[in-house]
Amino acid sequence: MPKIYYENDANIDLIRNKTIGIIGFGSQGHAHALNLRDNGCNVMVGLYPGSKSWQQAQVAGLRVGTVEEVARDADIIMVLAPDQVQKQIYDESIAPAMRSGKMLMFAHGFNIHYNQIQPPSEVDVTMIAPKAPGHKVRENFVNGIGVPAIIAVHQNASENAKEIALAYGAGIGSAKAGIIETTFEEETETDLFGEQVVLCGGVTALVKTAFETLVQAGYQPEIAYFECMHELKLLVDMMHEGGMAYMRYSISDTAEYGDYTRGPKVIDDHVRQNMKQVLANIRNGSFAREWIIENQAGRPSFYALRKQNADHMIEKVGATLRAMMPWLKPGNKQQAAPAPAPVASSTSAEPLPTDLQRAISQTPPPPPPSPPPSTPSSSDPVTSWRPQRRDSDTGPTPGYGAGSGFPGTIKDDNRNDPPRESSF
Repeated sequence: MPKIYYENDANIDLIRNKTIGIIGFGSQGHAHALNLRDNGCNVMVGLYPGSKSWQQAQVAGLRVGTVEEVARDADIIMVLAPDQVQKQIYDESIAPAMRSGKMLMFAHGFNIHYNQIQPPSEVDVTMIAPKAPGHKVRENFVNGIGVPAIIAVHQNASENAKEIALAYGAGIGSAKAGIIETTFEEETETDLFGEQVVLCGGVTALVKTAFETLVQAGYQPEIAYFECMHELKLLVDMMHEGGMAYMRYSISDTAEYGDYTRGPKVIDDHVRQNMKQVLANIRNGSFAREWIIENQAGRPSFYALRKQNADHMIEKVGATLRAMMPWLKPGNKQQAAPAPAPVASSTSAEPLPTDLQRAISQTPPPPPPSPPPSTPSSSDPVTSWRPQRRDSDTGPTPGYGAGSGFPGTIKDDNRNDPPRESSF
């Protein structure tokens, strides 16, 4: 069992006499800053000049400055900007202010684990990562409860890093629910794996493939959407509440038998081997290098894939059907929507509808250049393919070069509950 810390394990007084700098004021940044402030901590918010969040933070009663100013004045600096801009923010605005006695914090370990950010050895480097989106972190705090979080220590220069990080976790309310101990290595690799294999990549690929299979067989796209996508939330909610056993208790015996006997035929040993390969690419650094190179190149594959998936027939059918259900959007009163325009559907097994043919037949753009099989050059963003494996994460990971990291301007990202400011 992992070590789990609660309120009686944390001393929030350890941070009440310190200045805490929150870099970013998106979903997580907003929640961290307000929760810490309401717990009696001295909080500053660091933003780039002209940020649309500047006034929002001031209206909330928070002190706001540039990232450089906050990095200079803060004792604890929590970086809650998206992964792809963290290196630039750190190199340009935070690194010059790093000195003994400061703590650098993260809510996701990508840039530390893959050595895109390399803090000096005399500063503490820790992680507190709430396992919920920012609005839920804030909502639960206001309601007197917390959301679970994880804690990791990468550098313990002060010999008090865990205690200070626990105090920070208590400050945002997570010690009420429990703070689970991990390492930067474990958090980063499991987070990426979960996103790619289940939470994002696995689920969307499964849903799209099932939808396409039904439509290709001649079923109406609207019915395929309901069966393969719309009802997914109902099942996931039950699993979230009580595990797979509760979901199976709640469905019909017919559905439960199909679960046991057909599920393993879809997710078979071939899929398991693919999952192992995805994990290997995460652990040896090749996915990180691919993503860094993609950003350096201006994200051509990323944007092409985003557009291709947005144009898929399931999105068009779904938009029409969701217009019939205005209650799905928070704040909307439940009322009947105007009858939507019909969506062309297939009435026979052949041929496929035009939209679906286009969606299925499009060839994804080529991936970024493959990593070299031998020792990369010193200019590569990740100069060693495999991070050093170790039982604990108390020091910098040797073997990775600083590289040039991610390009792009420093900006707020209000879509980053996960990627992100942190993994959910």
